[in-house]
Amino acid sequence: MKITVIGPGAMGLLFGGKLAACADVSLIGSNAANLKEINEKGVTIKRDGSSVTRMVPAYKGGSRREPADVVLLFTKAYQIRDVLSENRGLIGPDTMLLTLQNGAGHDRVMREFADSAHVLIGTTKQGSYRESASVIVNSGLGETVFGGAASQGEQAPDRARLEELRSVFESAGFPCAVSDNIRFEVWNKLMINASSSVLSGVLQVPQGYVAENEMAWSICEDLIREICAAAAGEGAVFVPEEQILRVREHLRKAPDGYTSIYADIKNGRKTEADFICGAVVRAAQEQGLRVPVQETILRLVHAMEGR
Repeated sequence: MKITVIGPGAMGLLFGGKLAACADVSLIGSNAANLKEINEKGVTIKRDGSSVTRMVPAYKGGSRREPADVVLLFTKAYQIRDVLSENRGLIGPDTMLLTLQNGAGHDRVMREFADSAHVLIGTTKQGSYRESASVIVNSGLGETVFGGAASQGEQAPDRARLEELRSVFESAGFPCAVSDNIRFEVWNKLMINASSSVLSGVLQVPQGYVAENEMAWSICEDLIREICAAAAGEGAVFVPEEQILRVREHLRKAPDGYTSIYADIKNGRKTEADFICGAVVRAAQEQGLRVPVQETILRLVHAMEGR
């Protein structure tokens, strides 16, 4: 199977490096110096005191014209349209587009480049952080789940191809499953990202503060309830009180954690908020609902981006 990973950051290198053991993998990026180091030194993956290095060819965006079987996206969510436009040569009539990025709504953009039978969305509980341009540490070993993003009445992806891709992921060492209700999985992950994670970013505090501070936690509870309301309209039904307990337990286990949206705001970078709390706002609007706390948080994030 020919797999092209767009976005050779921490997660892109993790998946590209491990998948290279059992598939024809290439990387696409934009930083010439980083690509040069990857091509010279290979991708090194560290875990529990051991490491493995695999040579994975890395190319500048737009330089490849041969269609891949699978294009795996690990860029920032707001870059999807630009990177797929630049790399249209990788997308043939049978190419599957798969995103494992945080948030929701990516498939809306991906559908500009492929039909419903070739667009896949998913989530992963794998973790990774970079030590250098070509060296990463695999910090989490959770399951990866993906499935088709087709709406009712649209053509769904071929199940045999999904199972083939799942088998490749499993062979590479990624626990993996194909879901018949992938939107539930996406909303399940969004439950934390669009509540405590984005709130800790706006407040510029570690995650534990959200649960410890009475005012912060009351806002977080409102965010969770709004997520549950919006998710229900897309067939992902959650019990708000159960999710409130779940998020609080998550914060209890990782009180000193900092999220990517926290880092983006702190370092003056554009965030992925439009695909996190923005996804909740869009889903609610399409159902004629209001989610005023999510709307306010989204405006706050964009206000802070503009500082």
